[in-house]
Amino acid sequence: MTSTPAQPPASVRRAPGGPVLQDSVTEAIATAFFEELASTGYARLSLEAVAKRARAGKAAIYRRWPSKREMTVALVTAVAVAAPHPADTGMRRGDVLMFLTEVADALLPPLAYRIVPDLLAEGARNPELRRALFEAVRDPRRGRAARMLDRAVERGELPADIDCEPALDLLVGPLYWRLAVLRTPTAPDHLDRLTDTLIAAIAA
Repeated sequence: MTSTPAQPPASVRRAPGGPVLQDSVTEAIATAFFEELASTGYARLSLEAVAKRARAGKAAIYRRWPSKREMTVALVTAVAVAAPHPADTGMRRGDVLMFLTEVADALLPPLAYRIVPDLLAEGARNPELRRALFEAVRDPRRGRAARMLDRAVERGELPADIDCEPALDLLVGPLYWRLAVLRTPTAPDHLDRLTDTLIAAIAA
């Protein structure tokens, strides 16, 4: 029996058909990218500035991503979609509270509330970026929320003919508006109260 080749160390990976990529360099570039994006916005962000902030060569970026847009989509997706899925708590209220907690955790960091509105605004001017981010970030996260509503329907907690599209908008809209647009602090019980309000509105 032949043995399975050992995996290379995490710090030295080889992209399929490509050069050896060091994870430490990738992480430094990713950190520099988010800091630069928060500082300058997408329109003014340059790969040269990201490389300088990361103390890496511009070639190191191009070995990983062929363009600014693809780097943006890949790194934003890694953060937004790779977050843990909200647990199936077995009840509608618990699921909604867990979902809102995940959304709040994603929006509360200072970098996030500077980056997210900028990318949404840039998407209005840049159809290719908007389409790529929608497919990579919005659609998977909206799919999670849809599955949460499906579970509530299966448990008999929501009617089978619920209009899912407005319900999905309602789940995210108020919290996003408060944290990312108004940037208003929330009381410790805000998510609990918002959960009850949303459940009542969705079930109405």
